[in-house]
Amino acid sequence: MLKIERILKSILLPTDFSNNSINAINYAVELLKDEVCEFYVINIQKASSFVSDDLMTMTSSATIYHTLIDIAKKSIKNIIDDVKETYNNNLHQFYSIVDYDNFVDGINQACESRNIDLIIMGTKGASGAEKVLFGSNTARVMQRCNTPVLAIPDGCKFKGVDKIAFTSNYLIKYSNKDLKSLYDISSLYKSSIDIIHVTNNGDLTSSQENNRAFLDAYFSNLKHEFIDLEKADIFKAIQDYIKEKNIKILAMTSRHHSFLERLFTRHLVEAFAFNIDIPFLVMENSNQ
Repeated sequence: MLKIERILKSILLPTDFSNNSINAINYAVELLKDEVCEFYVINIQKASSFVSDDLMTMTSSATIYHTLIDIAKKSIKNIIDDVKETYNNNLHQFYSIVDYDNFVDGINQACESRNIDLIIMGTKGASGAEKVLFGSNTARVMQRCNTPVLAIPDGCKFKGVDKIAFTSNYLIKYSNKDLKSLYDISSLYKSSIDIIHVTNNGDLTSSQENNRAFLDAYFSNLKHEFIDLEKADIFKAIQDYIKEKNIKILAMTSRHHSFLERLFTRHLVEAFAFNIDIPFLVMENSNQ
């Protein structure tokens, strides 16, 4: 029997104080309502993004720095206070982090220093364009962070996790660590996992067969099923499947030539056409 240690105990919650980021925080708290968790609410900023005419009148850059940090700390405290009042969950502890750094570097440093299991964030921040599937910060975190990311679309409310879809072309050699966040979430909710393979030709190579067998063994303690979709348009195939089966989370890895990379490299109009309103779970593949 496969033994998986440590179920999602430390969660990083990036916020730019937008409604989208606060919605993602609420989703996270509801997703893990029955788990003992530490939530780290983090805001990362650069002075250039916040310097206004009023701040420019200050004589010291250090004064600007401390002013910005103080404002961010107070804003995070307000978010944490609101969450505590709303959910009143004694299983959850909240901590505030304010950093003055490159966004992805700040996220990676926080993940390392706090031993973060999962990042939960909105798909877009305050300045996210309507016709973009992921905001720039979310996209960079998905592509450049080693820690799994659960990206919550704007307005998406927690409605349970009875069904998860995981996209795979079976070209990837997985490790236990790569898939742990998917395993953990499924374990918490006894979710079924539909492993979706979109193909134009039916035969798998021996390497693909081996990788498929690994997935079968890894998820042996969980309800899972292999689904082959024979369609030319992978994006339409998956979008249709999500809607038809009422999938609650779409999971994928961030390897080259993966579904995620193909999604990022689509033209803007095509990406907007891939319009789903469920969370994306993105996991790094260690065999890059």
